[in-house]
Amino acid sequence: MDQETLGSIVLLAIVTLISVVQNAFFASKLEHESKHCNGKGFQRPGSSAFERVYTANQNCGHTYPTFLAVLWCAGLLCSQAPAAFAGLMYLFVRQKYFVGYLGERTQSTPGYLFGKRIILFLFLMSVAGILNYYLIFFFGSDFEMHIKTITSAISPLLLIP
Repeated sequence: MDQETLGSIVLLAIVTLISVVQNAFFASKLEHESKHCNGKGFQRPGSSAFERVYTANQNCGHTYPTFLAVLWCAGLLCSQAPAAFAGLMYLFVRQKYFVGYLGERTQSTPGYLFGKRIILFLFLMSVAGILNYYLIFFFGSDFEMHIKTITSAISPLLLIP
């Protein structure tokens, strides 16, 4: 791979690898709670602590493919830096959701809602990139710089709760 290609995906790759480490952390918490509850290997005991960890892990796992898809689509089709920033924010929010779910379930609600907003932002970035492609293809109009400027300006607004 040449340097230009690597430069256009390196931030997305970093966010993806950080998310893999986060998934490993979630899995280790699940394994630890399983062993703590019954002293044996991984089983599904009926304790409420284990059920909370298991449910939080499952919920995070169910949204993971969607996150990866919109992260890479937004980064490749629109702009890498805002997509990577939104991806890091999503990982932070997902951590907050997971930890909040281990306490009272109401503590996880802000993380869940914030995560949905970030996924929507990444989805809209992807759609903007696709629309720009077809505008170039059919009309010869390239709005890539405008789209990158808008997404770069909007991405810090994701920090507002």
